[in-house]
Amino acid sequence: MPDVYHEGERVVQTRAGVLDQAGFSAGAIHARIPDVAQDFLRKQVLLVLGATDRQGRLWASLLTGTPGFLRGEGGTELAIDAHPGADDPLHPLFAEAEGPVHVGMIAIEPGSRRRMRMNGRATTTGTGIRVDLDQVYANCPKYIQKREPRRVPSSPAAPIRAGRLQDGHTDLITRSDTFFIATADQNGNADASHRGGDPGFVEVLSPTRLRWPDYAGNAMFGTLGNIEVNPAAGLLFPDWETGGTLQLTGTARVDWDPERAASVPGAQRLVEFTISDVIEIPGSSPFRWSAPVYSRFNPRALRPETSDHASPGPAKP
Repeated sequence: MPDVYHEGERVVQTRAGVLDQAGFSAGAIHARIPDVAQDFLRKQVLLVLGATDRQGRLWASLLTGTPGFLRGEGGTELAIDAHPGADDPLHPLFAEAEGPVHVGMIAIEPGSRRRMRMNGRATTTGTGIRVDLDQVYANCPKYIQKREPRRVPSSPAAPIRAGRLQDGHTDLITRSDTFFIATADQNGNADASHRGGDPGFVEVLSPTRLRWPDYAGNAMFGTLGNIEVNPAAGLLFPDWETGGTLQLTGTARVDWDPERAASVPGAQRLVEFTISDVIEIPGSSPFRWSAPVYSRFNPRALRPETSDHASPGPAKP
C-alpha cells in the first residue's frame, strides 16, 4: 500500500523510535467507511470538526445532533446534518456554498469509549456539510472517560472573546479530563484528535500558555507530525456539565527533553501551546453528561494543591 504518512509524521516516528509500530498501525487507515463503522456513526450525537479559518487560524469546533445526523454515504462520503453555530469561528467557512474545505473530524462515543477519525474535503449542502473522505480509521479506547448524555433544550449564549484566558477558563482547563486538538500538515490537510487524562493533566502555565503530556498511543503521530511541519493548532475544551465550549487557537511545539518529561507521570514527551485567541460559548451544546468514570489507562496527573477538584475521582474500571 502507498505510504499514508507525510514527512512530519515520519520525522516524529523516527525520533520516537517507533517506525515499525507506525508501519503496522498504517494498515488501519482506509479511504472508505467500513460497514460496522456506518452503524457506529448513525448512533452518534456529537462530532468534533477541525479546520483552518480564512485568517489562517486553526480551530476545533463541536457539532451536535440527534442520532442519524451523521451518515456514511456510498462508503466514501460523510453527510453531516449540522453546521458550526453562528458564533463559532468556523461558521463563515460553511455559511455559504464555498469549498472544498480541508477538515479533520472525530466522532466519539464516551459511553462505549469508542472513537473514529475521518479526514477529507468538505462542502456546504442545504442541510449541512458533505465530506469527501480521504482517510478513515478507528482509535483505541485509551484515555477516554466513560460518560452518558442527556439532552436539555437550550440555546447558546453570547460568546466571550479574548486574547488570553480568563479566570473561569483556567478553572475549566485545570479540571478537564478531555480536550480535542485540530492540526494540519504543510498542505493544509486537517486532522482532529482526542486527548484525555485525569483532571490536572493539562497545566496552565500562564494566561497564554498551556502544557500537557503526550502519552503512549498508536505510534501514528498524526498530531505531532502535523505540528512538526505546521505549528498552528486549535483546542476545544467541552464543559460536560453545562454544555459550554472553550475554543483556543494558537501554536504548538513539542518539548523532547527527557528530563522534563520524566517529571510528569506517564509523559513520553510534552506539548506546549501558546494562545492567540479565545472564544467561550456558554450553552453551546444541548447535551449534559454524567459524571465520568476515568479510564484505567490514565496516568496519575499532577493535581494543583489549591484546586477544589484535587481529590481523586471515581474508581477506575
